[in-house]
Amino acid sequence: MVRLIINSKKYLLIVFLVALFTRCYYDKEGILYPETANCIPPASPSFQTDIKPILDARCNNCHAGTSPSAGIKLDSHANVLPYVADGSLLGSIKNMGSFSPMPKNSGKLSACEIQKIENWIKAGSVNN
Repeated sequence: MVRLIINSKKYLLIVFLVALFTRCYYDKEGILYPETANCIPPASPSFQTDIKPILDARCNNCHAGTSPSAGIKLDSHANVLPYVADGSLLGSIKNMGSFSPMPKNSGKLSACEIQKIENWIKAGSVNN
């Protein structure tokens, strides 16, 4: 009887350890976000086609409307430009230095989404 209890404890420990270490499989961006696995961001992204959809999906649930979070509105090209100019848009989405990491309470933007925004800024942040 004692051997049976000891063996069952070993078995439970092994099951627990296997479950613990197999969870890491799903920490890969390509598995979690298959649409970005083969993403090649355009060199000159369009605000309307490439950037605004990212902002709408990942930012504007908090940073739009009549009372945006922290008073920061990102729902139009004109509203985004001040945060491009002071570096806070890119600093926040890349989780750099003293910038507040964004989006809050959500996963970081994918490398492809960040690269699209960075390419748009490098191309002059045009409203196209």
